[in-house]
Amino acid sequence: MIASCLCYLLLPAARLFRALSDAFFTCRKNALLAKSSSTQVEGDFAMAPRAPDQEECEGLLQQWREEGSSQVLLTSSEGPLVDKGLAQSSLALLMDNPGEQDAASEDKWSSRQLSDLRAAENLEEPFPEVLGEEPLPEIEGPMWAAVPMQTGPQFADCAVLPVGALAAEQWEEDPAVVAWSIAPEPVPLEEAPIWTFGDLGQLQPPPVEIPYHEILWREWEDFSTQPDAQGLEAGDGPQFQFTLMSYNILAQDLMQQSSELYLHCHPDILSWNYRFANLMQEFQHWDPDILCLQEVQEDHYWEQLEPSLRMMGFTCFYKRRTGCKTDGCAVCYKPTRFRLLCASPVEYLRPGLELLNRDNVGLVLLLQPLVPEGLGQVSVAPLCVANTHVLYNPRRGDVKLAQMAILLAEVDKVARLSDGSHCPIILCGDLNSVPDSPLYNFIRDGELQYHGMPAWKVSGQEDFSHQLYQRKLQAPLWPSSLGITDCCQYITSCHPKRSERLKYGRDFLLRFRFCDVACQRPAGLVLMEGVTDSKPERPAGWAEPVLEEDTVEPEPVLPRTIGTIQHCLHLTSVYTHFLPQHGRPEVTTMPLGFGMTVDYIFFSAESCDNGNRADRRLYQDGTLKLLGRLSLLSEEILWAANGLPNPFCSSDHLCLLASFGMKVTSP
Repeated sequence: MIASCLCYLLLPAARLFRALSDAFFTCRKNALLAKSSSTQVEGDFAMAPRAPDQEECEGLLQQWREEGSSQVLLTSSEGPLVDKGLAQSSLALLMDNPGEQDAASEDKWSSRQLSDLRAAENLEEPFPEVLGEEPLPEIEGPMWAAVPMQTGPQFADCAVLPVGALAAEQWEEDPAVVAWSIAPEPVPLEEAPIWTFGDLGQLQPPPVEIPYHEILWREWEDFSTQPDAQGLEAGDGPQFQFTLMSYNILAQDLMQQSSELYLHCHPDILSWNYRFANLMQEFQHWDPDILCLQEVQEDHYWEQLEPSLRMMGFTCFYKRRTGCKTDGCAVCYKPTRFRLLCASPVEYLRPGLELLNRDNVGLVLLLQPLVPEGLGQVSVAPLCVANTHVLYNPRRGDVKLAQMAILLAEVDKVARLSDGSHCPIILCGDLNSVPDSPLYNFIRDGELQYHGMPAWKVSGQEDFSHQLYQRKLQAPLWPSSLGITDCCQYITSCHPKRSERLKYGRDFLLRFRFCDVACQRPAGLVLMEGVTDSKPERPAGWAEPVLEEDTVEPEPVLPRTIGTIQHCLHLTSVYTHFLPQHGRPEVTTMPLGFGMTVDYIFFSAESCDNGNRADRRLYQDGTLKLLGRLSLLSEEILWAANGLPNPFCSSDHLCLLASFGMKVTSP
C-alpha cells in the first residue's frame, strides 16, 4: 500500500521530468538543424544517441525539410545565450555511444539535459551535479581546440565549438572525439585565434600565414667588397659607386583598360592611393641614386610622383608617349651624386612611315658623377642612362627592332666621346622581349641577321608558328630616309658635316691680295704717268697659284648590309635570368598568370668567351663594373603571393635594382 502511494506520488514528477527532457531535446535539434545544411542533417542525427522515441526525431527532421529553416533560424536567434549554451554542449551529446539503449544510459542522458539547461542560464557556471551524478573526473589529456582547414563540400557546414569555450573545459576522452578534433599541441588562451563558426574546419592543423614580405623576400647579391663611408670602394683603385632602379609601375589608366588581367586582385589593392603609397615605400626602402620608371601616368607624375620624388632629393625628367596616350617614361637622379650634361627625349613615331607608326618613347640622359671634394683632383667619366618602353604587340617584332635601332642611335650620339669611343652606358626598361630572343641577343651580342625571320619570333613572347599567314622581316628593315644606318648610328655621326664651299673668311680673302690676275694690265687701260704706267711686283715667296677644279661633292652613300643590323655599344645584362638555387627561371612580370622576363638593365661590358654559356656574369674589367644586384623571383614564389599585383607589390612588374662602380682617375 505504501509502495503504491509512493508510485502515484512519483508519477507526476516523472512525467514532468520527461516533458522537460523532450522539450530540451527538441530545442537542441532545432538549433543544430539551423546550423546545418539539408545534406548534413542526416549525418548529424546519425551520430546522436537514439532516444526511446525514435519516430519523434524522424518526424522533426521531415518537418524541417518541408517548412524550411527560416522559422528555425528566427527562433534560434531570439535567444543568443541559449543558443551558445546549446552549442557548447551539443558536441559531447552527439558524440556519445549510440548503442546505449538501456535505462541507465537514458537516465544519464536526462541528467545531462538538465545540466545543459542550467549552463544556458549561466554560461560561466561549471556543470553541477544532477540527481546524484558524480562530476566528470579531471583527466590528463589534450585540450580541445577549433582547427581551421581548407573548406570542402563535406566539411562546409560542420559546427565546431569556439576555442574560448572549449579551452576552459575538459571532456571525456572518447576515441571518436579525440580522433575528430584534437589539437596537436595545447594553445594558450591569450594566443589562440578566435574564428567565427562559418570559417571553421576540422582535422587539419591551422596553416601558418606567412607575411607577403617574407614570401617575396629578395636577397641582395653582392659581387664586391664593402664600400666605405664616402661611397668609394677600396681595392685596385677608388671607385664611384651608385645604384640604379628600373621599374614599370603600371599606369592606372592602362590597368583600368585591361581590368580582365587583374581579376585575381582585391579591388582595394588596385586603387591608385594604395598603390602610390606602396611604390613610395619601395623607393624609400631601396633608395637608388638613379630611378628609371615606365608606364608613368602624366597627371599622377605632375601631381604626386614628381613632388614626392623631389622631396626625396631627386631631379626628374619625364617624356609622355606621343598621340593621345596618357603615360610615359621618367628618369630621376640625385643632384648630390650627378650633374646633368644633356637630356634627349626620343620619339619612335615617324609620320608617313608604316614601320614606325606607334607612340612609344624613350629618354636618354648624360650625367656627370660628382666625387667627394676630399679626394683631390680626380675625375670620373660621364655616364649615359637610357630608359624606354618598346611596343608590346608580340606579332610586330619588326616595329620593336626599328624602335630599338632609333634608341641605340641616340645613345651612340649622346655617349660618343671626342676620340670616337663611348662613355659608360646603362640601358634599361621594359623591352617586351624574353631572354635569348633575337631582340635580346641583338642588344647583348651587337648583331642580328633578320632577313626572312617571322616577326613574332623577334620578341619570343608568344608562339604563332601555327598560323597560316606570318609577317616576315625583309631587308632593308627601314628606309634610308630614317637617317639611321644598319649599324644603328645617325648618318651625321658616320659622315661629319662637310664644310661649306663658300666661306668668305679673312684667310680666304687674303688669298686674292696678290693674284696673277690682279698683276695683269687690263686691255684699254688709259696710261697715266705715276698711276697706271707701273706694274706691281710679285712678293717674295709668293707661290704660283694652283687652279682648283670647282667640283660638287657627292652625297654620302650609306652602305647597307643585306639583312643584318649591328651596333658597337658592347652591352650585357645585369641578370642571368635563371635561379640556380631554385632551378627555375627568373620572372619580372606575370601576364595572365604566366611568369616571364621582359624588364632588363644592360650596361657597358664585354662578356668573356670562356665556353661556359650558362654563366653570363663573366665580364672583362672596364670603366663600369657590376657590384651587386637585387635577386628576382620565380613564378612559383609569385603564385604563393597571389601573383602580381598583390598587397605588397603594387605593380604587375618587379623592380630591378643594381649597384655599379666607375673608375676614378687622376688627371
